[in-house]
Amino acid sequence: MYLKEVCIENYSSLPKAIAQGATRIEICDYLVSGGTTVSKGVMHEAAAYCAEKMIPLMAMIRPRSGNFIYNDSELKIMGYDIIEARNLGLDGIVLGCLTDDHLIDEDAIEQLLEEAYGLQTTFHMAFDAIPVEKQFEAIDWLAGHGVQRILTHGGDLSLPIEETLPHLKELVDYAKDRILILPGGGITNENADDIHHYLGVSELHGSKIVGEL
Repeated sequence: MYLKEVCIENYSSLPKAIAQGATRIEICDYLVSGGTTVSKGVMHEAAAYCAEKMIPLMAMIRPRSGNFIYNDSELKIMGYDIIEARNLGLDGIVLGCLTDDHLIDEDAIEQLLEEAYGLQTTFHMAFDAIPVEKQFEAIDWLAGHGVQRILTHGGDLSLPIEETLPHLKELVDYAKDRILILPGGGITNENADDIHHYLGVSELHGSKIVGEL
């Protein structure tokens, strides 16, 4: 068995996702762009519903679509959204910040992790924009700063996940028990079991991992 994290857009798909077997929810808006932060109202209602069903809830913290290079004002917005997520009883957040040269923005992440004290944290698919030869250093840094998991496709999202599985396996083996590698992007209810067996991971992520919503 493995945990099935379902990524949903806004609130409307939440009841169906849980009914179909989701064991954790990531809630975001504007999925076509990779997801942005939902409103406080959506967070509130989603948190209440998930608490009733005893399903953990993660919120995307991303103030806009586009790249993952954020200025000071955007980081303040992200900090406020993290505080709201914690105050509303969410279990965790999903975020990622990069520098101009596509490395982890360590100062930004450290700042946001302070705001996220007490919450689970996932570094999202901004990880896949990091040069492959630098990804192992990134794993070391994130693990050392208490981040629980890294959501990654193992390569460009234009590639089917079947083609990125070998690199995902390298990341899983390197991370070992220090930080969880959470595969995502193209995982469905039809291929999830095979991917789980190949990678030996305990969690998988996808918008269709429990079928169409």
